[in-house]
Amino acid sequence: MLSITDVTYTIGGRMLLDRASLSISEGQRIGLVGPNGTGKSTLFKLISGELEIDSGKIELNKKISIGMVRQDLPEDETKLIDVVLAADKERASLLAEAETSEDPERIGYIYERLSEINAYDAPARAASILAGLGFDEEAQNSPISSFSGGWRMRVALAAVLFCEPDLLMLDEPTNHLDFEAMIWLENYLMRYSKTLIIISHDRDILNKTVNQIIHLNNKSLESYTGNYDQFERMRAEKLMNQQALHEKQAAQQAKMMKFVDRFRASASKAKQAQSRLKAIEKMDIVDAVIAERVSAFIFPQPEELYSPLITLENVDVGYEEHKPILHKLNLRIDMDDRIALLGANGNGKSTLVKLLSDRLKALSGEINKPSKLKIGYFSQHQTEELDINLTPYQIMFAAMKDQPEPKVRGALGKFGFDKNKADTIVKDLSGGEKSRLLLSLMSFDAPHIMLIDEPTNHLDIDAREALIQALNNYSGAVILVSHDPHLVECVADRLWLVADGGCRPYDGDVEAYRELIISQRRKERADAKQSSRKNKEERKKEKASPLVKEAKQLENKIADLTSKREVVENEIANLSMNSKKAYNPQLKDLNISLSRLNQELQDVEKEWLKLIESIDSGN
Repeated sequence: MLSITDVTYTIGGRMLLDRASLSISEGQRIGLVGPNGTGKSTLFKLISGELEIDSGKIELNKKISIGMVRQDLPEDETKLIDVVLAADKERASLLAEAETSEDPERIGYIYERLSEINAYDAPARAASILAGLGFDEEAQNSPISSFSGGWRMRVALAAVLFCEPDLLMLDEPTNHLDFEAMIWLENYLMRYSKTLIIISHDRDILNKTVNQIIHLNNKSLESYTGNYDQFERMRAEKLMNQQALHEKQAAQQAKMMKFVDRFRASASKAKQAQSRLKAIEKMDIVDAVIAERVSAFIFPQPEELYSPLITLENVDVGYEEHKPILHKLNLRIDMDDRIALLGANGNGKSTLVKLLSDRLKALSGEINKPSKLKIGYFSQHQTEELDINLTPYQIMFAAMKDQPEPKVRGALGKFGFDKNKADTIVKDLSGGEKSRLLLSLMSFDAPHIMLIDEPTNHLDIDAREALIQALNNYSGAVILVSHDPHLVECVADRLWLVADGGCRPYDGDVEAYRELIISQRRKERADAKQSSRKNKEERKKEKASPLVKEAKQLENKIADLTSKREVVENEIANLSMNSKKAYNPQLKDLNISLSRLNQELQDVEKEWLKLIESIDSGN
């Protein structure tokens, strides 16, 4: 299906691929992994033809369709459901042509092809995909211009899934999804029967949806059979073997060099020494294992405070007076709490976090906190508030209120910023580096509680592991909102479910919640199908009612014409028997009338049959 042979690609003087090769067969399910910045997204663009390679070959079967998430969605009044339906170019083109074509043969082909591609089931399938990604029926029929960037990316994802391409290439598809939508996507991809290549930093989705890992490493493409956990084990074993071989070869080289140094000047041993020197030069010393260094996260430890840190009593919170998003909240947070918030997007998780961080005031009720309580707040949306023309050092210096330079740089250093990175303007930082900057700004003054809303969107797998370690080493309270199940499972020891306008403890674990969501989605799909069938039957009846009335009228007309025909036929028979003339004008007129009645009766019967077929089919 896809062959990549000796491909080299350089951008801005930096080589991303160096004679890289890879072969992908139909039906393979591949996870493309590697640290941020190694060229994974670039490889997608090279495969799709958006970028041109410097050298080598990329050969793709011309008959296959490629699907990637579009970035150029309309910004108009087009309904979401119509945006998704329009993504199937063939269906849209055939339907448009069916409206205008006058060629009977072409029309026949169009309807045959529409049937082959299940075009008439498409609206129900598009609605199902949108529902899985979090859009209810009202949202599906709303204009795309009314949705924010993150939700629009969900629409783009729905569109490419709807098309069911032969080669589906997804680049970080879970970044804009909540936990519930991510569970739906996992299950969808597990059932996807065609070829899949997915770039993701979410180890759960890689473990569940792929059976091969391609590691973009040292400008080449290394293939491993299995899911991500299996890749990690094989990769670790490979590195250990590589390190052992390197050490063995290095010892051998040192021994040979020692001989050379000892006997270089000896006339009797000079030739042997020279020979060994040439052998040393030819030795293929394997690369030493250089750990793919991931700078650690280090959260400063807070001073001890007596629990509870925060209590909420009958609290209502929302953005408009008398319109609470959450109501009657009765919650308590202690110093040693590790709490993850569960619940679909729009249920109020971020609203609760803003309330706890004092970014949103309660509409009613009572909130109690110690006067010395320090709260850290992280949200990925804060990246939009950073001044892109300042450096991390300048931003941190202002936040730390003119502390000495070593202290400011020390705070940044705890999140991987050396002097060079600390003095780089924000607009030149990667998404992961901006996240690190926000984490350092949140925690430099050692808060007692950290409220963290979706911290992993721009962090690769290794950085996510570093964050997990840092959170587990932190001695204060953590309130976490994340769609990464692995992060939640490793950090949280309590779960709160935000749903139905409230927040309550959830007794199960993440896996139990996953099963709950899957069960709810199954019920929703079953209910939707039942509702669809019911609506279809009702529409059929509604449509059939006037048709039945019209058919009855035609039946009466047929009966009337039949009766008239019998009268004329009887008159013709009587005249024929009693007339003695060879030519009878009256008989001629009756035959003309009979012919007209037969033609009219034939036309009405055809119309009646067509109407009956329409009633029976519901069309």
